Amino acid sequence: MQPLEPSSSPCSSVIRQQRRPWPEVLVITTLAVLLVLGISIQARAATQHGRFIGAMPTKYPTWFKESFLEFRDDIEEAAVNGKRVIILFHQDGCPYCNALVEKNLSQRDIEELLIQNFDVIAINIWGDREVVSVAEQSFSEKQFAAALKVQYTPTLIFFNERAQITLRLNGYLPPAEFKLALEYVAGKHEQQVSYRDYIANRQLPRRSSQVVTASAFVSTQSRDADKPTVVLFEQRDCPNCETLHERVFALPETRSLLNGFNRQRVDMWSDQIVQTPSGEKVTGRDWAATLSVDYAPSLIVFDPKGREVIRTSAYFKRFHTLGVLRYAASGAFRQEPSFQRYLNSHAEALRAQGQDVNIWD
Repeated sequence: MQPLEPSSSPCSSVIRQQRRPWPEVLVITTLAVLLVLGISIQARAATQHGRFIGAMPTKYPTWFKESFLEFRDDIEEAAVNGKRVIILFHQDGCPYCNALVEKNLSQRDIEELLIQNFDVIAINIWGDREVVSVAEQSFSEKQFAAALKVQYTPTLIFFNERAQITLRLNGYLPPAEFKLALEYVAGKHEQQVSYRDYIANRQLPRRSSQVVTASAFVSTQSRDADKPTVVLFEQRDCPNCETLHERVFALPETRSLLNGFNRQRVDMWSDQIVQTPSGEKVTGRDWAATLSVDYAPSLIVFDPKGREVIRTSAYFKRFHTLGVLRYAASGAFRQEPSFQRYLNSHAEALRAQGQDVNIWD
């Protein structure tokens, strides 16, 4: 009886059918590993960079002036037509700029007030167009914004017929407050009364004798000489003050940041005596007037030596308010004079960690 040939063995036949050549196994294994690695890398990349939420493109009105950006000429031309000049500083994607256009300028009375009394010239704070200031100095748009220390967008600067600044709005104002500002400049009221007193005399009668009472923003009992001080100027019957307390100061993140500050709340129209960070004792009303506080709520941050670092004097939501506090608490203002650059860098750092950034929350 002859032995079976290997090729004729039933077991050998099965083994040959199941076993693949080594090179083929290596290729398949390598492809599988690469596929798994590729999926893992893609998933990790997706989680490593957070989303940027809240940026809003804005289409500015066609009645804005198409200027050669020589501002003294613009002011003289406007004066001939019985108008004044507004320079509007903006940036791409700015939701507050979008609110200015879509909430304020879309209202017929505000639009007519602007068209009849002003030439509005838009400047991009990161732009490269050449501008010539009223002092006849040449800048790029971004250099001009930096020279004027524009920290927020929109910032609006109003000029009179003699090329003097009559009013500056640093940030977005809701329609009612914005219209008051326009009426103040259009009516040339700066010749008789300060803007602060003008708006104070036109406020609705106050129904309450108190400012917001329940808040996480509690004044510190004693001042720590090594900490910066944040002062909150507010007033009675102030919806925007209530919003700030309820939607920003109530956040755990805000409370944690505020622990790094001496804190002080001041009624900007009160005759109650308060002590300033420099130790001076004055009424809340007089201190607000000295600091030209004309909007509630306003936050002003002072360094440990009592020098002003930064302030908000317009409507801001969570991201920008917290940004102001971080900017001051971290000492970043000493190396980076531009709050906008700091804020952009901070947002990118958060996104690089996989966190979403919502600038309109």
